[in-house]
Amino acid sequence: MKRHDLLTRYYEAMLAGLGPSHWWPGRTPFEIALGAILTQNTAWANVEKAIHNLREQGLLDPLALQCLSDDELSALIRPSGAFRVKTGRVRNFLKFLHVSCASDMQRLREKDVAALRADLLQVSGIGPETADSILLYALDLPSFVVDAYTRRILTRHGLVPEDIGYEGLRAFFMDALPPDVRLFNEYHALIVRTGKDWCVKKAGKCPSCPLACFLEEFHP
Repeated sequence: MKRHDLLTRYYEAMLAGLGPSHWWPGRTPFEIALGAILTQNTAWANVEKAIHNLREQGLLDPLALQCLSDDELSALIRPSGAFRVKTGRVRNFLKFLHVSCASDMQRLREKDVAALRADLLQVSGIGPETADSILLYALDLPSFVVDAYTRRILTRHGLVPEDIGYEGLRAFFMDALPPDVRLFNEYHALIVRTGKDWCVKKAGKCPSCPLACFLEEFHP
């Protein structure tokens, strides 16, 4: 079976079982990008508290955040954990926005996706998953996001080797699917929901999983 057809079947099975995801939470491109940085190594509920602090102070704007001292910024994003490290990462991202688009994220949408991704990966503290999240969710650009849930599901189903790297796992989708922002958005969200509720780390809850039919089909 062609990879495109297989991935389409996986997508349709999750969508039929779970329904649309309406992801990612955020009111502006900058807020979504900031959330992608703050959610590194923490639960989204903690990020929401940090975002709330910034919103209450009217600071969900790159120009406003640039005016804060590191201590002031750290205090506001403290709920997201590792707040001193993340203060540096946010500061690096703010510098990137200042240089690359005069702090106007809308201008980033005019750039070539591959070139912009390469530029984001040069920002200290922004790795591949965060860069792809910014591209896809904040800027509506077709860059597929993969994560630990993606790896766990695909390796357990025997679709990719266990030692596959991030770029190889991303290419597994990018090379087979059309560059459709809505499809990439929904696909990743469905994978996260499936991984969180069924394909858990210690032992998957396979019998009730939306993807159970594939295990029966390929691994009877």
